Amino acid sequence: MVAAELVATTSLTDPVEALRDALATILDGLVAAGCGPQHLLSMTWETGEPAAFHLSRHEVELAYREVFAGFRPPIRLQPRAEPGLAIRARHSEPTPPPERLVQGHTLPQLARQYSPRLQADMKALFRQWSRDGEAFRAHHRGRDLAYGPGRFETLDLYLPRGVSRPPLWVFVHGGYWQASDKVQHAQFAQGMLAAGFAVAMPNYGLAPETPLERSAEQIVAALNFLVGEAEALGIDAARLHLAGHSAGGHLAAMALVASDAPPIASGLLLSGLFDLTPLGHLPLGRLLGLDDLARAERLSLHGRPCPSARLAFAVGEVESDAFKAQSAALATAWRAGPPVLCAGHHFSLLDGLNGGKLLELARNTAAA
Repeated sequence: MVAAELVATTSLTDPVEALRDALATILDGLVAAGCGPQHLLSMTWETGEPAAFHLSRHEVELAYREVFAGFRPPIRLQPRAEPGLAIRARHSEPTPPPERLVQGHTLPQLARQYSPRLQADMKALFRQWSRDGEAFRAHHRGRDLAYGPGRFETLDLYLPRGVSRPPLWVFVHGGYWQASDKVQHAQFAQGMLAAGFAVAMPNYGLAPETPLERSAEQIVAALNFLVGEAEALGIDAARLHLAGHSAGGHLAAMALVASDAPPIASGLLLSGLFDLTPLGHLPLGRLLGLDDLARAERLSLHGRPCPSARLAFAVGEVESDAFKAQSAALATAWRAGPPVLCAGHHFSLLDGLNGGKLLELARNTAAA
């Protein structure tokens, strides 16, 4: 196997920002070489402050996942005499994909259909979401409630002012099951909070270290925790509403059909992934174990939610055809009406939760 090396160096004004910059440079080099994160073989991180960049730090792990998701080669952290951070990455050479069609697409076309990151400047987007989320959380209590023993098994709960025992709206973040965090989505609670809902945002274990089956179980565990602690937390467990975006839409849909989930009054699924079998043909899907067709089928949505649950779907106007088709197919199977087209792409769609058509849809779907 032929290997090539990429090098990125950046200043050290802020460790997480420095890491984002260096990793983004490595990614640009991979793309220029016709490669992707799946071609990474190893990395060496050299810095005068190695403890600041240790992957056991939550902020460091999230910053890595922002760029490379769950693709993680062996990473060696070592001291550096010069200031700043230097990253050396070895990667294999690209190989042509097999020539076959999946759902009428060649494999490169399929990869583009299921790569929403192509729609946005992800480095800028994650930085903005992190700033906005931290600013929102700084002015609200109820952060990091533990619903289980795992380090990712926490949730944030925001309570509306002046509302006694408010209904509860739970939002499950996306990130292809491998990236992102409740902190980066906190700002999207504002619209439903202002409408008088308590808003809970759970984290869940990230793939591939956490299997998708376990992530789905964790969302159900978070819902059961909230219902079990409803009196203590001052929320109305009888008015439980669930929403999810992208991979979070898949996890929310899995909770809607789970036999051990509490009664859910409504579900709002935003640009979700519900048939996972196409992903098994892509490097991302193989990383998640979805090239096992039987497993991909088990993790796809086949069951039906509670008949009394109100359901709604929404997608961004400039989503890929594949993402739009995913929502349309499940909406038809669940007799929920066609997905609502909202302004924006896969990520900017969420801005509508704080005002506009999407917030109106969320309020109406969760209306008592």
